[in-house]
Amino acid sequence: MDRVGGGDSFASGLIYGLMTTADAELAVNYGAAHGALAMTTPGDTTMASKKEVEAIMGGAGARVQR
Repeated sequence: MDRVGGGDSFASGLIYGLMTTADAELAVNYGAAHGALAMTTPGDTTMASKKEVEAIMGGAGARVQR
């Protein structure tokens, strides 16, 4: 819907992953999933939940369930 905020969402997912797991690969996966989900909402503030991010990381489709 809107490309604004994708980088910020990636960064916040990455930082969250580093702070909670101390696993660089997992942190990058949090960042990538959160950044991708941010592209599904308008504006620069994501509405993705942790559950949605982790579902994407686990291989779920990117179809938004809202």
